[in-house]
Amino acid sequence: MRTLWALYSFVIGACFGSFLNVCISRWPEGLSVVRPRSRCPRCERQIGVLENIPLVSWLALRGKCRGCALPISFQYPLVELIVGLIWLAAFLHYGLSFSGLCVAMFATVLLGIAVTDAKHYLIPDGFTVFGLVWVIGTAMIALFTGGHEPFVGLYEALIGACVGAGAIAIAGWLGEVTLKKEAMGFGDVTLMSVVGGAVGPQRALITVFLGALLGAVLFIGVVYPIAWLRARTARRDFDPPLVPFGVFLAPAAMIALLWGDALISTYRRYSGL
Repeated sequence: MRTLWALYSFVIGACFGSFLNVCISRWPEGLSVVRPRSRCPRCERQIGVLENIPLVSWLALRGKCRGCALPISFQYPLVELIVGLIWLAAFLHYGLSFSGLCVAMFATVLLGIAVTDAKHYLIPDGFTVFGLVWVIGTAMIALFTGGHEPFVGLYEALIGACVGAGAIAIAGWLGEVTLKKEAMGFGDVTLMSVVGGAVGPQRALITVFLGALLGAVLFIGVVYPIAWLRARTARRDFDPPLVPFGVFLAPAAMIALLWGDALISTYRRYSGL
């Protein structure tokens, strides 16, 4: 039965991944994720039910639209696969539990935010509004059911939502003063409100720190040098690329959720606090 439930978890996750692809493609354009039905973005041919089976349909169609024969982005099966693995991992670690469901859904929302921010430099309100309602709503349910770890309780969730949003807003304001231009989008503020509601105030601050660290390492060590070399080769002025901070806050939030308490304990042990 455990093997069967593991398979179910992966399939359910892949289905959520399919819907996540719809959100990623439509919300940045201000479109509904309900209507119209799924269709090819190029030829606008409506996609049938058998052509919309997660992972299977993309493989059966060999990654091409049946109508116009143009390639279907590899993003679609990749997101479905990753979300399926997320739900599978949540089941294997937490079993059929409320905690497992909450962790799987939280990670799914964070993945959607990261992909959308990477593609469009935008964090749609659809993700953050749902995320905030989800983390606060599940914290309220946990008052009666229990079994909500590693998420915080309702009181800490409310405080954490304020601390997370406030911390990133202050960081953005300091960056704007230093750089003389906008350093943080409002989407990052709403994202950290969701994260703070999930992990509480202390781990929300850890998320901001880890996100900044991940972003600094990748951009300063990889992205900026590549962009500078391309500009120099093309003999044009170097225009530093924008930093989609949500891409780094999302994995930082999962680290803080799953291992934040251990990081805090380690810090206190070695700092003597």
